[in-house]
Amino acid sequence: MTEPTTKPNETKEQPPAAAPGLSRFAAGEDPIKRGQILDGAKRVFMKMGYDAASMNDVTREAGVSKGTIYVYFQSKEELFAALIEREKGRFAERMRELLEQSTSAEDGLRRFGLAFAHQVINTDMIPSMRVVLGVIDRMPSLCQRFFAGAPTNAKTVLRAFLQHHAESGQLHIDDCELAARQFIDLAVGSYFRERLFNQLPTDITQAEIERVVDSGLKLFLGAYGPPGPENT
Repeated sequence: MTEPTTKPNETKEQPPAAAPGLSRFAAGEDPIKRGQILDGAKRVFMKMGYDAASMNDVTREAGVSKGTIYVYFQSKEELFAALIEREKGRFAERMRELLEQSTSAEDGLRRFGLAFAHQVINTDMIPSMRVVLGVIDRMPSLCQRFFAGAPTNAKTVLRAFLQHHAESGQLHIDDCELAARQFIDLAVGSYFRERLFNQLPTDITQAEIERVVDSGLKLFLGAYGPPGPENT
């Protein structure tokens, strides 16, 4: 007679327990999977534009199934909006970290100006803006997410920084919203528009960015800085 494969005092092998600290996410809530989809969507939109891109293109680029992508995003518009919010949030957080490292209002403004100018002039920000502008007439509410100041973007981060230093007396500003807009315009000069409309197809040198930012900073502090030998 053949003996049973499992003896009475033996227990069946159990599947390994989940590692401590690991948990399963509910459908559509895995941040890694969500990020994977958004990364794929960014590459597709940058390469094809919004209109030509499809959800199928994104699934192939992101390496996920069609069923998976619709668990996270119900439509291409929703996916595009989520991508805009993520990119804005990441940029704003980088700017906030730079300002937190500053030692004075002038130091923070220079750090912000250099980083902001580089980001909007010499990175994929320009192609991203072109994608958004391509659908602005048909999808104005979606495009407003890209340019709006709420809930947070680089301008709102700068505005809070200016407000802090105005309250401490380092800067004399009545309207921090206006001042933030003015400094951003001074930091990028005319290069932003020229790059956006492809009048300057190549990157701007770091030396030129520094020249523009330092000149803009001098003008800004001349208007809003505390009275001193250079501001009287």
